[in-house]
Amino acid sequence: MNAKNLMESCDSVYSICKIGGRWKMLILCELRNGKLRFGELRKNIPGITERMLTLQLRELEKDLLVTRIVYPEIPPRVEYELTDIAYKLIPIWNVLGEWAKEHKQIVTQQLKEVEG
Repeated sequence: MNAKNLMESCDSVYSICKIGGRWKMLILCELRNGKLRFGELRKNIPGITERMLTLQLRELEKDLLVTRIVYPEIPPRVEYELTDIAYKLIPIWNVLGEWAKEHKQIVTQQLKEVEG
């Protein structure tokens, strides 16, 4: 109930709930340059297990952020790509990344001052 109320009362919280967590942003960022196969995603994201990648891709697909494309070949080929609405997140990720760089510098500077 609390999660539902939070997501309905604040659009920013809603967005964080859709892309938050340990792996979703990494998966989405990997797909920003185009389609990738499951194995390519797993190779590009160190530390993620096959099971976790599968679960996260399913959630992203359910939330309409990732499309799963199955090609009728033998052996079957499956690719994942961002949906149109997910592509709209790329400029936001870039701004967020710039914020992160600045924040890390501030934190690092403060630690040096405390230690120094």
